[in-house]
Amino acid sequence: GNYAILAKTGVSTVPTSVVTGNVGLSPTARVGLTGWSLISEPTDTYFTSAQVAAPGKLYAADNVGGTTSVDLNTAVLNMQTAYTDAAGRTATSAATTNVGAGTLTSLTLAPGVYEWGTAVNIPTDLTLNGSATDVWIMKVAGTLNMADNMSVFLTGGALPQNVFWQVSGGVTMGAGTHFEGIVLGQTAITFGNLASINGRLLAQTAVNIDSSTV
Repeated sequence: GNYAILAKTGVSTVPTSVVTGNVGLSPTARVGLTGWSLISEPTDTYFTSAQVAAPGKLYAADNVGGTTSVDLNTAVLNMQTAYTDAAGRTATSAATTNVGAGTLTSLTLAPGVYEWGTAVNIPTDLTLNGSATDVWIMKVAGTLNMADNMSVFLTGGALPQNVFWQVSGGVTMGAGTHFEGIVLGQTAITFGNLASINGRLLAQTAVNIDSSTV
């Protein structure tokens, strides 16, 4: 929860991205933070970047100041625990199992635990409708892909912090897309040019963004 972006092997950006929140990388060292034009500080506790809105900072496993290394290790373990927890949830019903056979075309989804045994493709806009206390858990056994210039919309008061995308394969958002929720990726998360998310990108490998807003 301390990081808008958290990854294990690398976090890359094609400038100019805009990240509101902290960026964390562990166990890979600062060499894995690419494209950020890192600005160091005397205690080597963190970095800043023109692409990370203040007071947000970037942290890598080899920062020696403060508690950065310990904090990152804890966060990565928590990220993996959260992924496992989500993966272990039971689908709410048959109606939330393999919706659309993995192709979500012009759908509005109510709260619940959804499960797909395949890849999931979002070729159109997708709406999640519910209240501020409702929760969505999306369990995807394959990859998750969203077409260019499409959006996820939250309606009825739904909040992005209550939407979880647990994805075992790669996550690829097309150029100009807008996404909502917390992405728990077992592999890489890649956002296309000018794509955006209101949420968090938590990857057990790498996060790659391209002039993206997080």
